[in-house]
Amino acid sequence: MFFFIIAVLNLFVKPTNSEFSQKGKKMIKTYKYDDTTQLTPHFNAKEFRCKCGKEHEFSISDELVQKLEQLYAALNCSKIIVTSGFRCVTHDKNVGGSGTGQHTLGNAADICCYGQDGQPISSKTVCCKAQDIGFTGIANITAAYQYTHVDVRTGSKWYGDEVHGNNSVTDDFYKYFGGEDMKGVDVSVHNGDIDWQKVKADGIDFAILRAGYGKLAVQKDKKFEDNYAGAKAAGIPVGAYWYSYAMDEDEARQEADVFLSVIKGKQFEIPVYFDLEEKKQFDLGKEKVSAIMRAFLERVESAGYFVGLYGSASSLTTHTADDIKSRYTIWLAHWVNQTNYSGTYAVWQYSEKGKVAGINGNVDLDICYKDFPTIIKSKGLNGFGAAKPAPAEEKSVDKQDSTVTATIKIGNDTYKGTLVKA
Repeated sequence: MFFFIIAVLNLFVKPTNSEFSQKGKKMIKTYKYDDTTQLTPHFNAKEFRCKCGKEHEFSISDELVQKLEQLYAALNCSKIIVTSGFRCVTHDKNVGGSGTGQHTLGNAADICCYGQDGQPISSKTVCCKAQDIGFTGIANITAAYQYTHVDVRTGSKWYGDEVHGNNSVTDDFYKYFGGEDMKGVDVSVHNGDIDWQKVKADGIDFAILRAGYGKLAVQKDKKFEDNYAGAKAAGIPVGAYWYSYAMDEDEARQEADVFLSVIKGKQFEIPVYFDLEEKKQFDLGKEKVSAIMRAFLERVESAGYFVGLYGSASSLTTHTADDIKSRYTIWLAHWVNQTNYSGTYAVWQYSEKGKVAGINGNVDLDICYKDFPTIIKSKGLNGFGAAKPAPAEEKSVDKQDSTVTATIKIGNDTYKGTLVKA
């Protein structure tokens, strides 16, 4: 009986300052009110205590703090202010919460992020970056787009905007805040000669160029060089893609090597993509198709490129492994007014019958929802971060080593003199 009573009592004992509790996969640590533990380089425990003004113990999710640290680095912040971290039940209700929300569990923080210029970073930018990092709860919480809610809830995802109410408003902040600002085309030799100045004047913001196909150097797209030079001259950011016929991993790596040789020395503001869409490839089955994709993508990525996968809604759903779709940016091909593809994608090819000034006939039309030029340039990828050769070290030359006295005999004649080292 004694041991039973002890066991029951233990159920009601709160964790101490040094104890952790396991909640799903999360580690929640409980702190005393005056705890000033430095949790990460930029976050201290005291920043997360309840704002109710009463002394209390408070909880913080280790995952929350780690992701906030990642957000700090991703945004290149000068500081992040936690305006609300843990909330006791009473305080949560006083500020309009339910008393059972993510703040009361130690899973959430309301924050204001500041750039290196000392100015607040727009919540629109913060929401998009928080999405990249993997916060499962994200919301803009002010009309001025200055404050952002982030949390690490489990079992669900919530992307909200309190300007439009508390309910979930999107599954992708890039689409929600960016929309159709970047309009693009993708072209190949089949589009003939292109007047890129007219293309630019018609409102096209980017272009993805076919570099070639197959595993032979002679399969370089015959218009690739002209299209690259023309688009660049018109000030249009460009990406590239390679059309595949690979039937195994070795052939995929061969294609990757040819692709790399074709794009070498060029700069691409938009990702470079692998395009696999032959029926005979899909007949190999999802596992082998995915292995082909990985072989190509890994090869090109290792060479310093921001790589992605082009695919239809069907092929992405049926023939592409989940790890590929989560690891690499997706260029979705779905020629409809509104796609029902449920996966994540950053570029959408929505029509193959577009009309654009400067291009004869029909052309593929695309929308880009992500600021790839900024991302790629900041990471030094796609030819933008190639290290310049270090200048050769200038060494002094000892004159005694650079000259020598020699005697040379040519036939019956003898010559003596000083030879100078070149």
